[in-house]
Amino acid sequence: FTGYAGQKCSACSRAIVHTAIYDNFLDRLKEAVLSLRVGNPEEPGTQVGPVIDRRAQSKIQDYIEIGKKEARLLIEGAVTESGWYIGATVFADVAPAHRIAQEEIFGPILSVMNAASFEEALTLANSTAYALTGGVYSRSPANLEQARQQFDVGNLYLNRPITGAL
Repeated sequence: FTGYAGQKCSACSRAIVHTAIYDNFLDRLKEAVLSLRVGNPEEPGTQVGPVIDRRAQSKIQDYIEIGKKEARLLIEGAVTESGWYIGATVFADVAPAHRIAQEEIFGPILSVMNAASFEEALTLANSTAYALTGGVYSRSPANLEQARQQFDVGNLYLNRPITGAL
């Protein structure tokens, strides 16, 4: 969410999390999102700035409403300033066919999906029509190698953030 308000082509829009840590991940993620400061990027401490224009804001708000119908709203960040701001929003229990999992939103919205195995996670990750950037965090060298071989993305990041490519 931070730095780009989710509008960078490599900003994370889906998190696929193993069942063993899913609930703990969601608890920690919710706390992290609650700590984000939305506002003017010229102000020190701002982590989520405005989206590009009113049209983008409206489209993102439409996706938030779609997400509320498709999945479980985990957190919708508050916006206290006037302008083209969208609070960081997270949906949990997102299914692979949900629009918020399949369409590019370009805003501070994260869809969290649950996977019972690394293989299922790769299947979910490869289930969209777009695949510019992907990232995998794993302590398993075998999983990282499997991602290298089977994750269909243009840019693959292993155990590091997915924005800020050099």
